[in-house]
Amino acid sequence: MARDLFTDTSGLYALADRRDPLQARAQQWVLSRVSAGGRLVLTDYILDEACTLAKARAGAAAALRLLALVEASAGFRLEWVGPDRFEAAKAWFRKHSDHGYSFTDCTSFVVMRELKIRDALTSDRHFVEAGFHGLLLPE
Repeated sequence: MARDLFTDTSGLYALADRRDPLQARAQQWVLSRVSAGGRLVLTDYILDEACTLAKARAGAAAALRLLALVEASAGFRLEWVGPDRFEAAKAWFRKHSDHGYSFTDCTSFVVMRELKIRDALTSDRHFVEAGFHGLLLPE
């Protein structure tokens, strides 16, 4: 859906950490999309990365708050990578091995293409390299 917004690890973390310099921009994008009826789409891989990042940067309590935020909010739509998407991500990863894409990036790209989502709440330039819009990148 065009109003939906894919949420990458950097975007999800920015929403959860008040000290993150991207938080205000991330919140503005989320507010505009959710008020237009969109949802924040993320994968189980992104949730895994974001919780791990939160725990490493701010401790277990922060990671648990992030997990609770995603679980409690109807604004999030969690997509599971699963076997078919996993196979498609492996193919993407192999085909684009000359890029710096992480495997998680490739799973995100597969899901975004499948769901026809062009915009990502991310500061990761790899999304732009792959043909998407990175909404938290410097202009």
